[in-house]
Amino acid sequence: MRAHRSKSEKDDAGKRLRRDPYEVLGVTRNSTDQEIKSAYRKLALRYHPDKNANDPEATDMFKEVTFSYNILSDPEKRRQYDSAGFEAVESESQELELDLSSLGAVNTMFAALFSKLGVPIKTTVSATVLEEALNGSVSIRQLPLSHLISRKVEKQCAHFYSVTITEEEARAGLVCRVQSSERSKFKLLYFDQEDNGGLSLALQEDSIRTGKVTSAGLYFLGFPVYRFDQTVNSIAAAKDADAAFFKQLDGFQPCELTELKAGTHFFAVYGDNFFKSASYSIEAVCAESFIEEKEYLKDVEAKLLVKRVELSKFETEYREVLTQFADMTSRYAQEMQAIDELFKQRSNIHASYTCAAPIKRMSSKTRNKQKDAKEDGNVRDKKSSAKERSRKKKWFNVQLKAEKRKPC
Repeated sequence: MRAHRSKSEKDDAGKRLRRDPYEVLGVTRNSTDQEIKSAYRKLALRYHPDKNANDPEATDMFKEVTFSYNILSDPEKRRQYDSAGFEAVESESQELELDLSSLGAVNTMFAALFSKLGVPIKTTVSATVLEEALNGSVSIRQLPLSHLISRKVEKQCAHFYSVTITEEEARAGLVCRVQSSERSKFKLLYFDQEDNGGLSLALQEDSIRTGKVTSAGLYFLGFPVYRFDQTVNSIAAAKDADAAFFKQLDGFQPCELTELKAGTHFFAVYGDNFFKSASYSIEAVCAESFIEEKEYLKDVEAKLLVKRVELSKFETEYREVLTQFADMTSRYAQEMQAIDELFKQRSNIHASYTCAAPIKRMSSKTRNKQKDAKEDGNVRDKKSSAKERSRKKKWFNVQLKAEKRKPC
């Protein structure tokens, strides 16, 4: 009979069977972030549970592909893995992205509830939408430059748009931005066109709430532009309150594409609400008239990068001082307790000089015993007095007999 293995033994066996993330995604160690992301999208689409409902091997492959991508898509985790392998990577912190279209009503309701409570829920684009785009079976609407279009997209569905730019407009830069006055959740997507005419997802930007609206934008300005993933900060803040401050710039990462070539480019707005459709307005503008804004953006983002390095150093100093502060606080409490105890002892000593000792009350038994003892004492005293008197009387009443002398 085969012996049952404990949970820890199974976990150890699972760790030994892990494959190299680069091998899983079919990329090299020198691959760029864009190449890693493209490889992941294709494999995730191939092994997605929606397309392989009755194939457990495909499900395992999908989990392995996602796990590998979660390591290689994070610069810090990728550096840790390259230097020390899986041991340096905290596998427990790996967060899977949820495809809401495959969750079902009950699970979607729970995900919505956790999201309302502030738990960061990372979602991904539906496999159905990605497959339709890859097969070239989506409807695409033209989006002229500086022309605002307002629409509603159903949950876990997408509206596709094409934007055509000239050589001059490509050099000046392009900005595509989406905004929702109803604060709907959505994703702004950018697609590369494949040789067969299909579209493969290259970039995505999740909407963020700014004031009374939600918005997202993709910027192709000819220089590195950074995107900010707030989910990283939310996860860190849930584990450590101080981490909300020190890790807030960890999600500040450069976009894979910095400029677009002349021609037609494809964008999409994906409805990311849990239950209802998403209202939005989309616009693509040429950045030619925003020269000052581009320089200002470049300057501000350079300062943010400097701050990220400074925060990393400051965190080390802060943690050391915090440890010292905790030690000092503990000592402070101990010293206060010792001083209070000494003052208490001092007060007790002073009280012994000024306060009379309490009178002890006797019980009736004790009083009777003392009364009997007193009476016995009185009797003894009377007897001794009587004896003494009798002795004295005999002493003083001695009859002295004198003989009478005869007269001469």
